Amino acid sequence: MFLALQLLHSHSSSFNMANNTQILNLISMALLLLFVSNSEGYSAAEEEADRISALPGQPKVSFPQFSGYVTVNKVAGRALFYWLTESPNSPSSKPLVIWLNGGPGCSSVAYGASEEIGPFRINKSASGLYLNKFSWNNVANLLFLETPAGVGFSYTNRSSDLLDTGDRRTAMDSLEFLIRWLDRFPRYKNREVYITGESYAGHYVPQLARQIMVYNKKSKHPINLKGIMVGNAVTDNYYDNLGTVTYWWSHAMISDKTYQQLINTCDFRRQKESNECESLYSYAMDQEFGNIDQYNIYAPPCNNSDGNRFTRHSMRLPHRPHSIFRQLSGYDPCTEKYAEIYYNRPDVQKALHANTTGIRYKWTACSEVLNRNWNDTDGSVLPIYKEIIAGGLRVWVFSGDVDSVVPVTATRYSLAQLKLSTKIPWYPWYVKKQVGGWTEVYEGLTFATVRGAGHEVPLFKPRAALQLFKSFLSGEPLPKA
Repeated sequence: MFLALQLLHSHSSSFNMANNTQILNLISMALLLLFVSNSEGYSAAEEEADRISALPGQPKVSFPQFSGYVTVNKVAGRALFYWLTESPNSPSSKPLVIWLNGGPGCSSVAYGASEEIGPFRINKSASGLYLNKFSWNNVANLLFLETPAGVGFSYTNRSSDLLDTGDRRTAMDSLEFLIRWLDRFPRYKNREVYITGESYAGHYVPQLARQIMVYNKKSKHPINLKGIMVGNAVTDNYYDNLGTVTYWWSHAMISDKTYQQLINTCDFRRQKESNECESLYSYAMDQEFGNIDQYNIYAPPCNNSDGNRFTRHSMRLPHRPHSIFRQLSGYDPCTEKYAEIYYNRPDVQKALHANTTGIRYKWTACSEVLNRNWNDTDGSVLPIYKEIIAGGLRVWVFSGDVDSVVPVTATRYSLAQLKLSTKIPWYPWYVKKQVGGWTEVYEGLTFATVRGAGHEVPLFKPRAALQLFKSFLSGEPLPKA
């Protein structure tokens, strides 16, 4: 209705009563828009209201973008923020790929969109953007979701939500978001959907997939979910912790003595470790690691970072029993810092249709409040893997092999517990005639490493990550040459 009236109003000054054809054409267009908006619950008007004309400092692009809020709980006033970047190449024929960052408490806009798989990168002065030629929207329509409420621009009007959130609410709110978002964008309703993410999204992604499967069993309009893919993913408390300590030792980050003490003293299944175990973790990180970036142990540190900021580098992962992460340096360029400058600009927020309610706190890459008050976490998502594999979904898991936070050893230990039979044994896969990593294909799951990549695989190895993504979407094994 709004678009129809706007269309007539915008052309009223140019009407020529002698030109009846022009008037009839405009009325026909207006009535068509009125019919579409009414028949689709005003979706056409809502979609158009979310369209991004251009972001400040953005290079010219050929693909449409949309962003805005979807209310997922009216009583609590919880609304989740999204950013859709469609493909420049036949977007109507491409799947919808949802990307989730973890933390818990970290923003998919800050990481996935701005330094990993999105079409733009933020320049060092945070004055504008430049193109990422390895963006995943070359082959898919990308939907970045800031979840749960309290992350990034997503908000809740019930402040207690920030002190009492976790896996279950995140999955339910994300499902509610997707249902309502598809009502707003009905052209995506029958499209293939894939859910992807990294780190603590190793919980979010399979948990959301399971909720969709449950929803589809009772819905007349099921979501066309085809598969999931997660990278450097938190999976199982015990095996993730065992694999992490083993990685530290095997990569000479800690001494033989400390390794043996950690193995013999710590109960890796516990959420809260003993004081003796906590002390061992502290000693390892403070006295033996040195000034390295745990998210890429071979990357040069970025020493001009603000030491008082709470970012992913200073957070606690729920699968880790200790909360002693020091504020370690990030990557150069320090993209987290640039993101926090750029997305706090009023002109950027206006262009994104963000912060429309005047949130009292600044936009941050990660929420310390959410991270410190995460009260509901699955000890293992392996049972969910079994469910979604049995449900016929495509499942891919990948690991950057120089990440020491959720390292490749942790993922291999965890996946081994599924006891899947091997279809295609371990082999090196290639990109541009170079080994991109190694892979093994199991019945129901593909595992791949990305050689030389840190925790954020697409940040460090963008070309290899794009190849990985293309193979995942096609359902074909990674190339052998």
